Amino acid sequence: MTSMMRSLLAPWWAAELLTGAKSFLDNPIIGSQRLNARGLHGWRVATAHAMAARRRAKLAKALSPEDLASFTENGFVAVQNFLPPETFAQLRDQILAFEGPAREMIQGHTITRRYAIDPEAIRAIPAVTAFADHPRFQALARYGASFDVKPLLYIQSILTHRFDAPPDPQINLHADTFHPTMKAWFFLQDVGEDDGPFTYVPGSHRLTPARLEWEKKRSLSVRDEGDRLSARGSFRIERQHLAELGLPQPMTLAVPANTLVVADTFGFHARGETREPSTRIELWAYNRRNPFTPYAGFDPGSIKGLAERRIGARWMTHDILKRLIGQSWRKVGRKRPGDE
Repeated sequence: MTSMMRSLLAPWWAAELLTGAKSFLDNPIIGSQRLNARGLHGWRVATAHAMAARRRAKLAKALSPEDLASFTENGFVAVQNFLPPETFAQLRDQILAFEGPAREMIQGHTITRRYAIDPEAIRAIPAVTAFADHPRFQALARYGASFDVKPLLYIQSILTHRFDAPPDPQINLHADTFHPTMKAWFFLQDVGEDDGPFTYVPGSHRLTPARLEWEKKRSLSVRDEGDRLSARGSFRIERQHLAELGLPQPMTLAVPANTLVVADTFGFHARGETREPSTRIELWAYNRRNPFTPYAGFDPGSIKGLAERRIGARWMTHDILKRLIGQSWRKVGRKRPGDE
């Protein structure tokens, strides 16, 4: 990159410091060893967590005392028998029969397939509103994200059939980013120990002095470690190093169908390994906003009629600008979630 181009991009790189931008490779200011040695990354982490705590304090009243205690202590909430049995059976059957426009991403031996819960999907799967609009799901998702914003909702299939390929990088313990954020899984099938279950290190969502010091140290070396995902801001950690941060070994959530899991994915988590080819189908939700936003609400995208179209708009934007911002999710035509 020429010096002129760097000069032109410098204001943009600087502005990204007050956003969720996290890549130590794509932004030379975020990745600057000199600035991080002076505390830049540590400041971003600590400030983002303090702001999230203030936003969550405003959202906590919507949670039951039990859910709040579980999230505060562990970093996740797992709720079995989330929907009434009849409602769940109807939802599951409608999703398994649904055939819609799918997108896929390949990571190692795993294919992740997603469908937007958009107006077309809602018409074909009317029972999905029983989950999407459920007050407990909405309260947990919004608290976990620290924003009073309707989460993005997808049908997701995890297909682990490519055992001739390298391992899935998502089986390594990692934090998604440097600030609190939310992902949720509503399992439509039983998830056994060998079915790639969600794995989480309880308590790893808390920004303790040990974790903050670890973040600072990683910010100085991550560009040179040879781990591209860590260098792009999703720090990996080996299990043997958890004790150094005062953390326990990870917990595997092998759970029955009709279980909801909502987690803060600043906490260390992973996808469990599978020993046989398998397909796992679930509803998957996600919410990540600018962590330096001072207020919790005011999101026009949560308005009914707009909320259901956000995913399609995002995918289309990435399709159009893929040379500039990339597009990991390729179109694969119309499929059912269980298709191979």
